[in-house]
Amino acid sequence: MSTEVVNEIKEQEYFINMGPQHPSTHGVLRLLLSLDGEIIKNVEPHLGYIHRSIEKMCEKDTYKMIVHLTDRMDYLSCHMNNEAVCLAVEKGIELEVSDRVKVIRTIMSELTRLSSHQLWWGVMGMDLGAITSFLYGFRDREMIIDIFEETCGARLTMNYNVPGGVMFDIPNNFQKRVKEFIIYFKKKLPEYDDLLSNNVIFKARTEGVGILSKEDAISYGVTGPSGRASGFSCDIRKQHPYSAYDRVDFKEILYSEGDCFARYKARIDEMWESMFIIEQLIDNIPEGSARETTRAVIKLPKGEFYQKVETARGEFGVYIISDGKKSPYRLKFRSPGFSTLNALNTMAKGSKIADLVAIMSTIDLVIPDIDR
Repeated sequence: MSTEVVNEIKEQEYFINMGPQHPSTHGVLRLLLSLDGEIIKNVEPHLGYIHRSIEKMCEKDTYKMIVHLTDRMDYLSCHMNNEAVCLAVEKGIELEVSDRVKVIRTIMSELTRLSSHQLWWGVMGMDLGAITSFLYGFRDREMIIDIFEETCGARLTMNYNVPGGVMFDIPNNFQKRVKEFIIYFKKKLPEYDDLLSNNVIFKARTEGVGILSKEDAISYGVTGPSGRASGFSCDIRKQHPYSAYDRVDFKEILYSEGDCFARYKARIDEMWESMFIIEQLIDNIPEGSARETTRAVIKLPKGEFYQKVETARGEFGVYIISDGKKSPYRLKFRSPGFSTLNALNTMAKGSKIADLVAIMSTIDLVIPDIDR
């Protein structure tokens, strides 16, 4: 074979599809990879495989019905998504919920954050070949899911928040079960460090891999743990407190490295902070009504309303344009996963395909959150 032919083969660019049915894409996402050998030259996401026109559906639904669609998006942050819609509606009708509701919502949100991060940790370990972490993560998450099931009757797509409060008050043993979980998980979370955080192979697969600078994180709008791992201070709970976040003390977890390991550590540290928040509230749930009376059909006054919350993946926003009727004239969701996915190419260029698996795991995408 001549030298010219060999050089031509070496320089040839080729493409492969990663997904839409690939375990490391964590849902029906298709990535078109442009490769030079095993080195990634470009990543082009293709969406639409689970699109359900949720925003358009919201324009035909009442405001109470809209709440039930949001937990079908980021189904691992359903309580937070539900709360965002409720807060937007309550802002529109100028309804102030009781302190009891604010505290209950905050506890449920932080339990949701914990259960989401536990699932993420277990799945990330499995993505990189550590099957044990998957079993440990789901073992610990099951205690939270059991609490959710007793409280609101569901284990995955949960509906508990409603405009004006929560569907029904917490069960009698809610505080007891939550405190038992905190005691249990405080002893188990160090095992996560033993299994992965301090593992030499795991660190070699994640340190210095998939770097996203602070400037790029801000430019792409990458929020949540993925943005804060790049040094971008963007925690909505700190900057724009809602519910009971103004009455608790906690740290905003920031790292400066911006690599896979920093994104990993940010979520591990966030689990400690979530437990700390819950500990401050669980014995101090005020008395009062768990639900304020609202009209059967809520109509927002004419105008524009926006509310954002901090989900397990970052900033989730609800933008409503109302024309005074029972359904919004227009509704737009700002989902954290969509912005984070846009930064994937920047993080992956120059890496290998195996590195892309690690990067995908640490940005923690939930595809229905993007494909809505």
